[in-house]
Amino acid sequence: MLAACPAGASDSASSRQLFAAAESGDAETVRRLLAQGADTGVRDARGRTPLLAAVHGRQTGAARALIDAGADVNAKDAINDSAYLYAGASGQLEILRMTLAHGADLRSTNRYGGTALIPAAERGHVETVRTLIDAGIDVDHVNRLGWTALLEAIILGDGGGRHQDIVRLLIDAGADVDLADGDGVTPLQHARQRRQAAIERLLVAAGAR
Repeated sequence: MLAACPAGASDSASSRQLFAAAESGDAETVRRLLAQGADTGVRDARGRTPLLAAVHGRQTGAARALIDAGADVNAKDAINDSAYLYAGASGQLEILRMTLAHGADLRSTNRYGGTALIPAAERGHVETVRTLIDAGIDVDHVNRLGWTALLEAIILGDGGGRHQDIVRLLIDAGADVDLADGDGVTPLQHARQRRQAAIERLLVAAGAR
């Protein structure tokens, strides 16, 4: 259900059709509706734009059609997600790259006060982390939990190969290996507590205390 629709009934129908096409990945219909004047900025009951609906559905083609038509990649829904933030958090690399090429705000934060890098690090999305680092994101941003991407990769990660790669990427990008959480516990201490031996070695090699 749309939270807000254009005034005319035909516009309302067009908006519903646009959301349906975006969510189902019908890029051809998306392009047709946009050519007929459908609004990329319309919102549904969750505050989502059609672009964010497409990203939620992992519909790359529909997302591309909307972005190419000027959809705002930074527009947030009711829970502070945007197409850019959600693509980063969910590891949708192709869509993420499109948002970065169309004005994604690297300083934008989610409902936890974290940048796109932090959930990407937690969830083991190695190439997403690499892409965000290459784009110039702040590797030492601290969210409302008091965690950086490095801390979140250790605290919520499994210590396996993907999270080891992410820790390595963050270290190579200049992340502060001694930046502690809100309780003063450092990344190295967290790694030791979790018996993440490989990550512990990476941190020690980087001079962590």
